Amino acid sequence: MSNEKRIGVYVCHCGGNISDYVDVNKVVEEIKKEEPDAVIVKDLMFDCADASQSEMIDDIKKQKLDRVVVAACSPKLHETTFRNMAKRAGLNPFMLYHVDIREQASWAHENNRMGATLKALAHVRAGIAYVKSAEPLEKIKAETTRSVLIIGGGIAGLKAAIDLSAMDVNVVLIERSSKLGGHVAELGEIYPYYTAGSEIVKNLVDELSGRGNVAIFTNATVVSYSGYLGKFEVKVQRETSEITLQVGSIIVATGFDTYKPYTGEYGYEKVRGVITISELARVLSTAAGDGSAELIYDGRKVRQIAFIYCVGSRQKPPEDGGHANQYCSRYCCNAATSEALTVHRKFKDIKIYHFYRDMRTYGRNELMYESAGRSGSIFIRFDEDHPPLVAEEGNRCKITFWSSLIENQPVDMYVDLVVLITGMVPSHNEELNRALSLPVGVDGFYKEVHPKLRPVETNVTGILICGTSQAPRDVRETLSSASAAAAKAASFVLKRELELDPFVAFVDPGLCEAHQECIKECPYGAIELIEESGKKMAHVNSAKCKGCGACVAVCPTGAMQLKGYTNAEIKSMIGGLAR
Repeated sequence: MSNEKRIGVYVCHCGGNISDYVDVNKVVEEIKKEEPDAVIVKDLMFDCADASQSEMIDDIKKQKLDRVVVAACSPKLHETTFRNMAKRAGLNPFMLYHVDIREQASWAHENNRMGATLKALAHVRAGIAYVKSAEPLEKIKAETTRSVLIIGGGIAGLKAAIDLSAMDVNVVLIERSSKLGGHVAELGEIYPYYTAGSEIVKNLVDELSGRGNVAIFTNATVVSYSGYLGKFEVKVQRETSEITLQVGSIIVATGFDTYKPYTGEYGYEKVRGVITISELARVLSTAAGDGSAELIYDGRKVRQIAFIYCVGSRQKPPEDGGHANQYCSRYCCNAATSEALTVHRKFKDIKIYHFYRDMRTYGRNELMYESAGRSGSIFIRFDEDHPPLVAEEGNRCKITFWSSLIENQPVDMYVDLVVLITGMVPSHNEELNRALSLPVGVDGFYKEVHPKLRPVETNVTGILICGTSQAPRDVRETLSSASAAAAKAASFVLKRELELDPFVAFVDPGLCEAHQECIKECPYGAIELIEESGKKMAHVNSAKCKGCGACVAVCPTGAMQLKGYTNAEIKSMIGGLAR
């Protein structure tokens, strides 16, 4: 059998993104001189362009290429593009290697053209070494179940259920409390809808009611799950009974918790008249003001209100290294100005003072901010190092603040009500996190694989996240996120058969001595101990494996390998880099 290999190498200019800093022609000429197996070595302006792909396909067919190296931008952007091109040409798509010489060479060394060129050349050599030792791979095929479990009955969960139901997907929605709607159900009018939160929830629930492919369970929690994309088995506890669900995908939409100020924070729970924005919203939702009525709270007439922003958000890390919510909760400025407009509309004689760090009423909400100002709201900016102080004096709240407009001199203001504009914090889902092995970011919210390319996917394939379980969001953003998760889930379960990437672990039976270190290390439960021909050995469930390589690292005999990234392939690449 001939060992001759026929390799095609294509180096991209990327419209100058690469060729402005890498001498592409030098890379091409060097590879031509030193690589006898490289049948074709070309530079193209845009490898990803349709014309360039057509040229590659013609080369593969006419020159009978059996492996290809593309040196271009990040594989995250176009690896799938080039693999599909290879497939159209009749080449096994995994006999193509995508080398990144833009982010890794051109952009990383834009002030060193020679260094960038030499690094790009080394990367191309490594890619060639890889394809020389590569073996054809086939995608893993797995059957799927045409149903989705949604965990969380807030507006994100309800919206995802509606979208999936409309796509003829069976839906099971579970909510741990006794009612649907989450926090939104408790809100008053929401800008820009001018509709009560309870009404928004009612509309979503009404849209779901009567649909034969949706089942809703309240007072229900996830106990455990097993399986993999297409075939998850989830056990759910509902009061005293336990039910088992078979689903193809899972959407986590567990929402958020509202930040609760600590005792004494801006006078909370110590100074009479200090409340949170959630408490104010409940007061306003029951107040029947018509523009001339009076607002009475805690037995006294309210004439002045002070809003204090960023309570529980954008916190400074404490010196002792303790926890701080350093993120912006996004919705707070909008919620505060919206509630201010409601106050102005219902009680025209009330003065409102907004103590803020930065106003972030972005997009169309800027109009709401302008309306609040025209309605009589006064906005006072404070520095994060000098936040307002709240104390009780007489029968009123005293606000001491510093403003650059008055040369940072302390000023005292007396109001009847202080409203703390509190942010979002992650929902307490420790048991669910353990059950589903969900990834959590440093901020405590669920973490997606990539914010742009895979915005609702987790590192557990088939388990998706959306809404405010993932990050602070307003109503519109939450609903959009839910629709994105529903669309992704549908793309999984509407197929009769799924195709998964083949980059999974496998066992060399001749080397395996059943040490079981791989089983202990695997975070996905994809490895088990089996007995074959009287010998105990590890076995990998390919559909469960995510190709992380943890098992390869701990295997003492080298029996564990990763398809597409075997030790032999990695060593050959190192050799190519070291030339």
